[in-house]
Amino acid sequence: MFRTYCSVLLVCLLSFSTAGVAQTALPALNATLDGYDYPFPVKTLPLVLEGQRLRMAYMDVPASAKANGRTAVLLHGKNFFGAYWRETIEALAAAGFRVVVPDQIGFGKSDKPDIHYSFHQLARNIKHLLDTLGVQKATIVGHSMGGMLATRFALLYPETTEKLVLENPIGLEDYRVGVPFQTVDQAEATERKSTEESIRKYHATYYPNGYPKAHDQWLLPLAAQTRHPDFPKVARANALTFDMIYQQPVSYEFSRLTVPTLLVIGQDDRTIVGKGLIKDSKVLASMGQYPALGQRTAAQIKGAKLVALPNVGHIPHLEATPQFLKALLAFVR
Repeated sequence: MFRTYCSVLLVCLLSFSTAGVAQTALPALNATLDGYDYPFPVKTLPLVLEGQRLRMAYMDVPASAKANGRTAVLLHGKNFFGAYWRETIEALAAAGFRVVVPDQIGFGKSDKPDIHYSFHQLARNIKHLLDTLGVQKATIVGHSMGGMLATRFALLYPETTEKLVLENPIGLEDYRVGVPFQTVDQAEATERKSTEESIRKYHATYYPNGYPKAHDQWLLPLAAQTRHPDFPKVARANALTFDMIYQQPVSYEFSRLTVPTLLVIGQDDRTIVGKGLIKDSKVLASMGQYPALGQRTAAQIKGAKLVALPNVGHIPHLEATPQFLKALLAFVR
């Protein structure tokens, strides 16, 4: 019992505070980030997928000011988890919104099964979550991979989607056109080699103007998982969800969207899923051009509004929080 108490105490001492103070180390974290505190209470939704009983983690944050009766759903990117929406959650709650923030199956505090991952299934999970919570209509906000998922959700459930916000979404182009194919097993072998150093090197590409130390609070939990016996399970899920992104483009369907849509695009973003696999310099130079991709996508979506943020990379809500929140709140209000 004393040993258990000490272990819990150590986790508490080393965990990040909700004020966003990044520490230099975390103890090893398991596949569901047990012992790592999110900024708001975490609940779980039971699911059965492919015969497996699973848990989908989510935060359900009430309005902190006079409630406006509306709900916002925030969908995280591939290399992240719901907690990195903290400032956005606080701003929306202060504007009267109920804010629902799921960790997708395969990410964050949710289970990481070896199943077939699809944006259709993830969207269906979100719809089930909203039905369970009694939410009939919501503004859907998606960043990076969450933008692909938000797009699929809006296509499948337009009656549930009040408004759609896409923040530097991936999937604005078909990666199969320029990124060489790799098998899930090859992707998993690469994922298993992940270290804090390799994760840090990749996350630095999100910030073309310099990596901010504050970002460590979202990087170190992922690094801590690489040191846990559960990491092979995490690596497998990472590989399977990479394959989902590669094999299931949404770039051909933007014209089918019928809901009010906002695109927030950091203009210095050059993210390409599978960028390290590209050997042809001409192909590399032709992809990940977010200024052009944002304009093209906005033109495909009837009535879409585009907010271009100069000198901003892949994560506006972290790198340029005031500008992002100004655009978001103006649109959802």
